Amino acid sequence: MTAHALITAARTLSAAVDAMRFAAPVTHVYNPLDYARGIHEHYLTRYGANRKRVVFLGMNPGPFGMAQIGVPFGEIASARDWLGLEGPVGQPAVVNPKRPVEGFACARSEVSGQRLWGLFRERFGTPEAFFADHFVANYCPLAFFENGRNLTPDKLPVAEQKPLLAACDAHLHALVEALQPEWVIGIGNWAEKRATEALGSRTGLKFGRILHPSPASPAANRGWAPAASRQLQELGIWTA
Repeated sequence: MTAHALITAARTLSAAVDAMRFAAPVTHVYNPLDYARGIHEHYLTRYGANRKRVVFLGMNPGPFGMAQIGVPFGEIASARDWLGLEGPVGQPAVVNPKRPVEGFACARSEVSGQRLWGLFRERFGTPEAFFADHFVANYCPLAFFENGRNLTPDKLPVAEQKPLLAACDAHLHALVEALQPEWVIGIGNWAEKRATEALGSRTGLKFGRILHPSPASPAANRGWAPAASRQLQELGIWTA
């Protein structure tokens, strides 16, 4: 029933954001909950079937990860070879020729996902061991592009952000209601901020953050896995 609740919530969110429109400089919007729904729901079914202690929350899909296959931080090799996910992926309503969707055939590596899932693989060994107590989700399901450039949702005008954040907040409430975590950990500052603003009134829920694994972050490039592990140990979530 937990996975069923997650699937229902994802479909509700997908329908809500599909109805939204975004002005320039946004040229293209991808909704992988739609065109990669099969893979996303396989991820939810396989790994979201039980309550979790920790939910890791990312910002929105990366162009070579979730935008390709519908899996949060979905670096292709990690999703295929460690998570055991594979299958056909459709196409966005309007394809950005500078950011084609190639699904599992995408040859580009999503560095953030490679680092994130690489840490979990190194620490836990199997996905079953990791997902026994942990889960990974994204706050916003949409990828935004200005031609070939990736745009993050925090850069949208306030008038466009407001309905988007409301839909994402509602989905986050549904996800937390289904998984009943003790912790929500933002992957980066913005995700932590959105989690605390959306969920701060929930009794007993604790919040924290880890460094975002993006290669655009000098701190992450100096050793992301040890830094993130240390942050989780300082929060008391992981042991040394």
